Amino acid sequence: MARRPGGLSTHGDGGRRARPGRIGSEAATSPHRPKAEVDVPLPPTDPSLVQMGEFGRAHGLNGEVRLKSYTGDPQAIASYGPLIGADGRRIELTEVRQAGGASPDLLVARVKGVGDRTGAEGLNRLALYLPRERLGTVAEEDEFFTADLVGLDVVDTQGTVLGTVADVPNYGGGDLLEIKPAQGGATALLPFTKAFVPDLDIANGRVVIDPPEDLFAPAQPRPPEEPV
Repeated sequence: MARRPGGLSTHGDGGRRARPGRIGSEAATSPHRPKAEVDVPLPPTDPSLVQMGEFGRAHGLNGEVRLKSYTGDPQAIASYGPLIGADGRRIELTEVRQAGGASPDLLVARVKGVGDRTGAEGLNRLALYLPRERLGTVAEEDEFFTADLVGLDVVDTQGTVLGTVADVPNYGGGDLLEIKPAQGGATALLPFTKAFVPDLDIANGRVVIDPPEDLFAPAQPRPPEEPV
């Protein structure tokens, strides 16, 4: 779950970059992995699933593995119970802690049944999902699950359809709306603040924005460097 900035801080859970359907056969890159309790790959697109995180490389020799969490409170990813790996297996996080460095969404995790480096390496690049219904409902009007925004119409304050929400990424400076223009072409990014996004009308399938005039303008070439 998240909340739009504008004097309000992002909090909660539900996958800050929780675009559903990003499931690839390359998710697990090592043949050495724990025996799966469920070994049926997820369908290529399943809007009922929310991506909660993704494993990285092994950490140390005792089965720990790096984990990038997409939940509003990064360590809350361990509080949802068993998660579903992109390859269909059941994943239980028994312990998480923040990894070294300044990024709070980068964790070190322990996984039930994984006790050595070989097992941890088998988790590398494995995306983790949760059924949408297990996230519950939002408690306040200005709260939202980012997964619920993907696919909504984007309209301006006059009601003109400008495109659709393609994603809700966060590159460290706050949540953004990635908007796919209705007329085609490259997507555009808009800060997800009340100044630019004054109204969320999820019930009616739309997001109202007050965009800058150059929102969909193509990127300008960089000016040539001045001679020294």
